[in-house]
Amino acid sequence: MKLWQKTNDVNKAVERFTVGRDREMDLYLAEADVLGSLAHTRMLESVGLLSPEDLALVQRELKNVYREIQAGKFTIEEGVEDVHSQVEFMLTQRIGDAGKKIHSGRSRNDQVLVDLRIFLRRQIKDIVSDSVELFRLLQKLSEQYKEVLMPGYTHLQIAMPSSFGLWFGAYAESLVDDMEMMLAAYRVCNKNPLGSAAGYGSSFPLNRTMTTELLGFDTLNYNVVYAQMGRGKSERIMAQAMSSVAATLAKLAMDNTLFLNQNFGFISYPAELTTGSSIMPHKKNPDVWELIRGKCNLIQGLPNQIAMMTTNLPCGYHRDLQLLKEVLFPAIAELRSCIHMAAYMLENIHVKENILDDPKYDYLFSVETVNRMVLEGVPFREAYKKVGIDIEQGNFKAEKQVHHVHEGSIGNLCTDRISALMQQTFDRFGFDRVDQAEADLVK
Repeated sequence: MKLWQKTNDVNKAVERFTVGRDREMDLYLAEADVLGSLAHTRMLESVGLLSPEDLALVQRELKNVYREIQAGKFTIEEGVEDVHSQVEFMLTQRIGDAGKKIHSGRSRNDQVLVDLRIFLRRQIKDIVSDSVELFRLLQKLSEQYKEVLMPGYTHLQIAMPSSFGLWFGAYAESLVDDMEMMLAAYRVCNKNPLGSAAGYGSSFPLNRTMTTELLGFDTLNYNVVYAQMGRGKSERIMAQAMSSVAATLAKLAMDNTLFLNQNFGFISYPAELTTGSSIMPHKKNPDVWELIRGKCNLIQGLPNQIAMMTTNLPCGYHRDLQLLKEVLFPAIAELRSCIHMAAYMLENIHVKENILDDPKYDYLFSVETVNRMVLEGVPFREAYKKVGIDIEQGNFKAEKQVHHVHEGSIGNLCTDRISALMQQTFDRFGFDRVDQAEADLVK
């Protein structure tokens, strides 16, 4: 029996098609669903829609269900439509009529909305924590190898001197901006839609401010129609933030794949972190980085996929929205896996030193020579022309020294300032306050 079912049975083919993977995807939302019900029922008691006795029964059993979910003992039974139905049925079986009262003043529409918001903000916290760990590793490597020079490229042509300090540090700072994107997604997700019911509010005297505070949301989605319109929008914004992190990882993966190539040979990894060929015994393939690149490129397409699934939907709930979980939830797990594997690989990277001793890199220092002449009083265009002619005639002699001291250059990486920017961004999330609110609900 469905929550919405009266007397007629649903056609089995229709049921299979409409339920689809909902039960599988809803397991991701189980903890969040119980948290939402813990807050909602406390609010119902405060406005006289639940007796203190019923509230005590409901709260006790909801906390038992929460512990079962955490222990991996919760399932959505065959014939039960979704996680909301499963929790309500379990309560009714265990405590009787009190379990039937928890749905007053809400719809599954705002119930799944609040579940998603709680779930997504938790996932954002995990992605941010993982990204910060990768950031710290990149910063450590940047400092460790700041004196080791490497070629810099434009158009994949030898350009100017760079360093491994610059290379590692560039990806660290990229993650800082990615976390700004995550912060924006968090701000959108951390708003309370509970109380919007089916999208048009309720005639019950609900206290939406109370549930906002109990669940640790920053604020609420005030307009009940807009709260429902947020379904799809919050997922798309989350996907956009994920795609930003994925873009950083994909580029890092491409660099590693390129620099590991024998024609570059800038870096190496232990043999056990690479794979081989079935016929070429010399091969050490960068499969991990190639898969990170591929998976992250797919994630970069996620915002467009979600946009296409929600384009031109009028306001209100539509069943199409259920499909968003099937593309977003696995992508979150994939992104976290890619972050972890990138960190694991980088922890074992070996950097080649003295790369620029090879004569083929002599021209990297042509700009250094031009700049030195300018400092000696030669007009820039004259110095540029002279060095260019020397190169064409084979007379250029490289002085393989760099003199970069401005902020963010080879000799002044500003690692501490970049770390401060990341810390400032991280602190703005306020994860501790939300963690405390959730802990208070289930204690």
